Amino acid sequence: MRRIEDATSRQVTFSKRRSGLLKKAFELGVLCDAEVALIVFSPRGRLYEYASAPDLQKTIDRYLNHTKGTSANEKTVEQPAAGVQMCRSEATALKHKIDAIEAYQRKLSGEGLGSCSAHELQELELQLEKSLSCIRQKKQQKMVAKISELKEKERKLLTENSVLREEYKALPLLELATAAAAERSPDGAGVEEAEEDEWRRHYMEVETELVIGRPGSSS
Repeated sequence: MRRIEDATSRQVTFSKRRSGLLKKAFELGVLCDAEVALIVFSPRGRLYEYASAPDLQKTIDRYLNHTKGTSANEKTVEQPAAGVQMCRSEATALKHKIDAIEAYQRKLSGEGLGSCSAHELQELELQLEKSLSCIRQKKQQKMVAKISELKEKERKLLTENSVLREEYKALPLLELATAAAAERSPDGAGVEEAEEDEWRRHYMEVETELVIGRPGSSS
């Protein structure tokens, strides 16, 4: 007899044998008036149980009382005690490690150096120099990344500024005057008057330049 390798066949066999086992336990309890308790765990950890008594726990307690004082029961009692002792030992070892780490951290902060030897002080100095070097390197990387980010923002702003300048230069003078008049008059009234005023002002400037440029005119 050996383990069934195929998982499907193994599950089918388990279901059949489990049903047969529960049936036999039931028949034994009914036919022979015996107190029967059955506990089965499937390969996936599912629990199947049967008890001819009203409470399965009472049957288990009866079994424990019956086997009390035997070597098997003493072994069961000794195992938890050994587990507790092992946990205590591990906790003590962890406490010693934590104390050592905290003492080392205090020494790195400059505390409790009176008990350190020259060799220990040298090792602490080397460790601090190494840590300081790593910190400076990380700081430099952060600063370089920030400078690159600021330069990229500056480049974008200069590009946008250049585009706005070109758009501003491309606007005709009359269009600028019309836009200004429209801003002063939200409902759009007076746009034509603004255009006439602009042309009149331009005409007067040209006339003034001509008068000034004539021979014999006063400067």
